[in-house]
Amino acid sequence: MSTLPLGLIIESLVAVLLVVTIGYCVVLNKRLKRLRADEESLRATISELITASEIAERAILGLKATAGEADRTLGERLVAAERLSCTLSEQIVTGNTVLERITQIAEAAKPAAAVPPMPAAAEPAQAPRSGSMRANDIRSAAMEATARLEHFRKRAAEQAA
Repeated sequence: MSTLPLGLIIESLVAVLLVVTIGYCVVLNKRLKRLRADEESLRATISELITASEIAERAILGLKATAGEADRTLGERLVAAERLSCTLSEQIVTGNTVLERITQIAEAAKPAAAVPPMPAAAEPAQAPRSGSMRANDIRSAAMEATARLEHFRKRAAEQAA
């Protein structure tokens, strides 16, 4: 058997290791190329995210400003509504007082109209007519005032709603 010189075996072994190293370098080079390509797309994605974040920040600031303005406007309207409500309450109380007075006047006028007229010989000719006219005038004024007050109450209720 012939033995190969030891130098040739070592050099063959080094050549095989070099071929394996070159193959590994080729594989590593392909992976690095993919990594670089991914790095570029990752940079583009990061850039888009930064832009989207800036847009979102501006939108949030705009929403905060709008919410603040809406809050101020709503506060002003609530104050105005409270003032109007107080005014309407006062006017309703005043209207009820007027209605009670008119009702009392109408009630006082009813018995005067219900009293049978005195015989024609006992009373003057003008007295029954003027008393009757006064009672009718008071009644009609009371009815008209009641109708107006009811109309006012309906309007106040509609405005409050």
